[in-house]
This record gives sequence, C-alpha cells and structure tokens, in this order.
Amino acid sequence: MNPSRLYDVVCIGNYTRDTIISPSGTKYVDGGGMNYAAHAAARLGLNVAVVTRLAKEDERVVTKFTAAGIDCFPTFTPRSTEMCLDYPTSNPDIRNLSVNAVAGAITVGEVENIEMKAAVISSSLRGEVGLDVIRALKTKKTFLAADMQGFVRVLQGKSLVYASWTEMQATLACLDVLKSDAVEAEYLTGEADIHKAAEIYTRMGPKEIVLTHKDGLLILADGKSYEMGFYPVQMDGRSGRGDTCIGAYVAMRLSKPAHEAGIWAAAVTSLKMEKLGPFDRPASDVESFIRLKYDHGSIY
Repeated sequence: MNPSRLYDVVCIGNYTRDTIISPSGTKYVDGGGMNYAAHAAARLGLNVAVVTRLAKEDERVVTKFTAAGIDCFPTFTPRSTEMCLDYPTSNPDIRNLSVNAVAGAITVGEVENIEMKAAVISSSLRGEVGLDVIRALKTKKTFLAADMQGFVRVLQGKSLVYASWTEMQATLACLDVLKSDAVEAEYLTGEADIHKAAEIYTRMGPKEIVLTHKDGLLILADGKSYEMGFYPVQMDGRSGRGDTCIGAYVAMRLSKPAHEAGIWAAAVTSLKMEKLGPFDRPASDVESFIRLKYDHGSIY
C-alpha cells in the first residue's frame, strides 16, 4: 500500500459481518458498503483502495481485497460491525436491520493522506463517517459520492431506524453524487414519487442523484433524468445492491457521461444481484449484458 499513490476511487466505510435472512434461508457473509462498492469499481478496471475499520479476527477481509487488486487501509478495532439484514419478502427495498456491535467512527486522519480522484462514502449507520471527513475530502477537490443509508440510519438499542439529522443540509451541499434508495428518499424528502424526490435532493446541493428502487435505477444529472432497469435472473445476492450500484456508477462516471455511467451501473448491479457477495465477474460480461439488455452500442 502506498498512500502517495493516486487512486481512481477510494471507498470509505466499515466492514460488516452480516447475517442475511431471506425466504431462501439464512446466510453469513463479509459485508459492508465499501466492500461491494470497491469490488465493483475494481472489476471495471480502476485503481481502487478501501479505508475501513474491523476486528483483527476478520483480517481475512483485507487479504481478499489485496487478492482482488484493491489496496486496503484498515484500522483494527475490538469488534467489527455486526449486522443482521432480514428480507421478509422478495422486494429488496423491504428489510429489517439490527446491529450487535460497531467498529466506531472513521477519522479525518484515516483519509487525509490518501490521494484520490473520487471517493465513495459507503457507511452503514450515522456516526460512522462524519461531516468532518466529508469536508476534508472536499478540500482535496475529490469527486465525492455518498450513500444516504450511512446518515439516515440511527442505532436505537440494537435496531437501526430512520431519523433526520441536523447536518443534512451541510452534508448534502458537499456532494457531487447522492445515492439513495426509494425508501430513504421518501423518508428524507417526504415524496413517494422517485422523480420528485430526486428533484428535491438536487435542491439541497448534490449535482447528481443516483436513486435505486426494486425495479431499477433513476439518474438525475444536469437537469435530465435517465432510467435503467435491473434484470437479474435470480435474486440470491440482493444485499449490497445499492453499494454495488454507486461503486460502479462513480467508477464509470470518471470517464463517461451520467447516462452511460448509469447503464454500466445498472448492468453491474443486475449481475451482482444474481449471486451472494461482492461482484466478481469480468467487465466483458458486463459489456455483453449491456448489449443484450440495454441496446446501447455507443459505449464501446
């Protein structure tokens, strides 16, 4: 690892040791938003790093990053964040979340010496990545994306619940890209219509909105909206859907317009949802999928 290296994308957030319960059964996986986002970006050929916190006993996760060509800057903590994700139906937007342990907050010192073109904040709950870290990244002129899940979710006892936060306006004003799912969008904007919700988000400062829902993806950028569907053959890997989507979007957005980056993100996310764990297929599979499902040959 070389902190002075210029990375294309740095994914920031705590590793989570996940228990996933769904109609198909219970599974145990190495999770965390930064995990899914980083693997998606790396599979698309970018130089990627991760900043995360986890217990020493979970150091295998660092080894997995290295094996995938992803540099990892870990801070070892007494406990990893431990999360249970319960999907009672086939709708990936409907889930119940609980947390048994947390790995603490990522600090400015953990990110300030790493050089990057873009950063993806993929935290799991409020307090994991604060406004101080976001502002430090903006001073580096970083193309900055953040997932709203890490800000709207608050730990009450062992349950994660939604709550507004006083720093919302200041946080959103720093963002180039805001990632949200439809449920978070309705809670934060008061608007169930995803198009109207995206417009409300932009009035808070972010330049681009990436909004996922059970059927696909809405992109709002430069006053124009674009929609792409998700087309997974099966839904064994629904957990990590949004994290994969924003990782792929930011990766491609560094070199492509918003519409084309959105197509790549929708394709990667569709393929990821077919399998538990981070996206692990070659970019050539994504290209073939785009030709098949999105009929968009101009990106090649």
